[in-house]
Amino acid sequence: MEKILLSVVGPTAIGKTKLAIALAKHFKTEIISADSRQFFKEMRIGTAVPTPEELEQAKHHFIQHISIFDSYSVGDFERDALHLLDELFKNHNIVVMVGGSGLYTKAVAEGLDDFPKVDPKIREQLNNEFAENGIESLQNDLKNRDPDYYKSVDLNNPHRLIRALEICIGTNSPYSSFLSQNKKNRPFKTVTVGIEADRALIYDRINQRVDIMVQEGLIDEVRQLEKHKELNALQTVGYRELFTYFEKKEKSGDSTVESDLTFALEEIKKNTRRFAKRQLTWFKKNEETIWVSYNANPQELIATLNNMIPNEK
Repeated sequence: MEKILLSVVGPTAIGKTKLAIALAKHFKTEIISADSRQFFKEMRIGTAVPTPEELEQAKHHFIQHISIFDSYSVGDFERDALHLLDELFKNHNIVVMVGGSGLYTKAVAEGLDDFPKVDPKIREQLNNEFAENGIESLQNDLKNRDPDYYKSVDLNNPHRLIRALEICIGTNSPYSSFLSQNKKNRPFKTVTVGIEADRALIYDRINQRVDIMVQEGLIDEVRQLEKHKELNALQTVGYRELFTYFEKKEKSGDSTVESDLTFALEEIKKNTRRFAKRQLTWFKKNEETIWVSYNANPQELIATLNNMIPNEK
């Protein structure tokens, strides 16, 4: 029987983990996490790692399996995930993959794109630009050079911006022009399920999630990581905004008013909403995705999948 990778995608806070667990339990299989933020042991609250109760319902892989001090690229994940899939498919005809990191789900399903080599001095120059002028300078540069990729990339991740810009500058072509040129052959078929909702509802769920993170101890978690804030893993929403708040508080002393923290939390919500919008832009490009409502009955989806995947048991 043909092996099937069920890939559950969608914007942050939409309910991907819940659906993935329902699918894994029905098909009696395991889950591969493709959420790059949840790979790191030190980042639990700010990345919305599945709860212990959720992890008990189905076996998960690639959840907090490395440290923020480890060097781990999307290429490393592609290699590790494919190796694991080879093992899982020995005992399962279907495996579930879940995550909102579009580049990581794409790496497993289709393979990474091939990029030409460019002068390493370009990256050095861009790193200097970031250090001197901040992330907005990189954002504006990318917007001018590659407006298509600008719409989907995580604009708060300087390393992603620098990677795209070095290709743009080194090849004199948009970074996006090198994407999706050739799909790699895979020994399995990928069926992608996307979860969607009205934008206003998505944004409301994001705002609620940030409030819950704060209640669960987000501020303390980020404070403990502050001394490592330059690490690549920590260049992400929910951490950068609080690092900025801590820095301002230290400069002004204990006189920093509560409104500064309120502003930082509102920035997290705003930047997460923007990230969710870019996630949708990325995932909507796949015309073969099966889209379901965030509150749909999983059994209806399972019935559809059973018709698509004959003899799944």
